[in-house]
Amino acid sequence: MTSDRLHPRPQLTRDAWIDLDGEWGFASDPDDRGLVEGWWRRAEPFDRTILVPFPPESAASGIEEPLQRIVWYRREIGPLDVPDGHRVLLHLTAVDHLADVWVDGQHVARHEGGHTSFSIDITRAVTPDRPVALVVRALDEPSALDQPRGKQDWEDEPHTIWYRRTTGIWRQVWAEVVPGSYVDELRWTPLDRPGQVRVEVGVAGHVVDSLEVDVALSWEGAPGHRTSLEVHGGRASAVLDLRDPRFDTEPHRLLWTPESPTLLRGEVRLRRDDVVVDRVGTYVGLRTVGTHGRSILLNQRPYHLRLVLEQAFWPQTHLAAPSDEALSDEVRLIKSLGFNGLRMHQTVADPRFLYECDRQGLVVWADAPAAYRFSPTALSRTVAEWMEIVRRDASHPSVIAWVAFNESWGVPDVETDADQQHAVRAVTHLLKALDPTRLVIGNDGWEYVAGDLLGVHDYTQDPAVVEARYGTQERTEATVRSGRPGARRLTVAGEAPKVPVVLSEFGGTTFSEQSSWEGYGHVDELEEFLDRVGQLVRAVAAADGLAGWCYTQLTDTLQERNGLLDEHRVPKAPVERLREIIAG
Repeated sequence: MTSDRLHPRPQLTRDAWIDLDGEWGFASDPDDRGLVEGWWRRAEPFDRTILVPFPPESAASGIEEPLQRIVWYRREIGPLDVPDGHRVLLHLTAVDHLADVWVDGQHVARHEGGHTSFSIDITRAVTPDRPVALVVRALDEPSALDQPRGKQDWEDEPHTIWYRRTTGIWRQVWAEVVPGSYVDELRWTPLDRPGQVRVEVGVAGHVVDSLEVDVALSWEGAPGHRTSLEVHGGRASAVLDLRDPRFDTEPHRLLWTPESPTLLRGEVRLRRDDVVVDRVGTYVGLRTVGTHGRSILLNQRPYHLRLVLEQAFWPQTHLAAPSDEALSDEVRLIKSLGFNGLRMHQTVADPRFLYECDRQGLVVWADAPAAYRFSPTALSRTVAEWMEIVRRDASHPSVIAWVAFNESWGVPDVETDADQQHAVRAVTHLLKALDPTRLVIGNDGWEYVAGDLLGVHDYTQDPAVVEARYGTQERTEATVRSGRPGARRLTVAGEAPKVPVVLSEFGGTTFSEQSSWEGYGHVDELEEFLDRVGQLVRAVAAADGLAGWCYTQLTDTLQERNGLLDEHRVPKAPVERLREIIAG
């Protein structure tokens, strides 16, 4: 079956895939009876209907009940047409937090981590001549502070800057039928020399020595590069040199930037004895990221960041996107406002959203949701999710940075606690080991320990203070050494590291008739709003001590009503005037 929706995994696509979103049976299990009573074998407990992938706390799900802890889902799939020797893969894009999966009564997987994708080979559990029951159980402890939760509140009702929870299935569920030997993983890594890119292909299923991989790339409709690779131990890799006169004469036409988001389209074929056994579509954007002195480099050129904080929360669907179109529209709106990128804040971006950033042209800082207690359990869970995030998203050209920690969440005593400082350094270095081609921010906001950048959170509403703190390189270094813009030291060592400084949260001006959390500035009139935002942005943009900035925030989100847009994505001022401020 082929769905007309945007593919849930845009960088490794097959023409046919099975969309399993829609109506599922649903059961809440507050007393944890389901495992004892064997709910995975029975249909009777599922006495309500939920619309997947929307979380049960949201209105769009049809449930809209808070304080979920254990939830169960059930639906029938099939019968599936599975040719001899082929396999059936089940993909769950996000289930918060601990998921167990059964197919026709057989337990097929357990996955911990509420924000990352996982896949299961369910071939042996599928019966070809009749439907089978797919059951998912999700455990999400509401008050567990050692569980990575990001902005999801641990209290009964949202307070200060935290939001309603997103429990259970909250992103796409889908399946596909694949050959016995199939392409399981692709990773693209652009190298420093223009036109060079490393490709790594993972093969799963029946892996034999006679397998080969053909890689073909093209751009502007013309054939570009073809190569063949041998598979050894289920892996194949090579550095491709995409020689073309345009790399010498017009490199901007082929290199990816937000202003010119060129994507090379590709096809990867898996062959055995000259017979093609699998074929997947892909794409790659050629760009490099780095730093030089106090500057951020994109394609080895200084690039000043104009980011906006993206909370990715919708009133009716919470952290789940309402539709493919909503994701595309979000990117289009951010660009129309004059930003060249965003910081995905305390949630993991939907792969379809990253595809739209790749296609339309925005750079992305990628967060991982924070835990709020420092413990071995919290740290192991954080590391496990980061491993899966990098593995899934490392090929997106839009992603230029990983943010390991935010505002010391999960490492609350990092200023004085050596163990927590080691944790920040360890995760920072782990991310650099997993992906040395991107920037890593160790602890964004304050209390810098390690990283390629120093991020500062400063919500002053006075543009003169901005100029006094960051107007020159010398003032910025003095602020880093001894200032406390958020009442916290900016570095644990009290020194100014020789890395670029980004004002990674600022602004926060509230213009709304509804009450808002009082941690930001507030204005009452439209012109006052435009004047305040304009003065702050102009002061930050003119600050020679900064390599970029991130305005807080894109949209109103529950009690944080400091967005440039309201919660329904309606701009609070004419887009043209906001764009003049942001991009001016």
